[in-house]
Amino acid sequence: QVQLLESGGGLVQAGDSLRLSCVLSGSTVISYAMDWFRQAPGKEREVVAAISWSGRNTYYADSVKGRFTISRDNAKNTVFLQMNSLKVEDTALYYCAATTSRKNSDYIGLDGMDFWGQGTLVTVSS
Repeated sequence: QVQLLESGGGLVQAGDSLRLSCVLSGSTVISYAMDWFRQAPGKEREVVAAISWSGRNTYYADSVKGRFTISRDNAKNTVFLQMNSLKVEDTALYYCAATTSRKNSDYIGLDGMDFWGQGTLVTVSS
């Protein structure tokens, strides 16, 4: 059974950086698109960034473009979210999610994600 485990969250000040990691376990055969979502209190869950298994296709929310970078290391079944120039508005519980590539290594997911991690908390103070 596929499991996702996020790490790297913490308490930082505005302008600082963090790198989140998400390790997929339970399968090293099937390819997955992997996305990062976040949810703050009182707000809907939103997609932050997404990356295809191939790594060729990525997506970023407008609010994080130019500041966040998603990447992956398929040999380690791991995706990363490098977060620079953090803002107070970035405070949220960040989730990693995965979905099968459906025979398309360039598929990036965004909706209909099949597997979810437990989340890692990012708190940005002013």
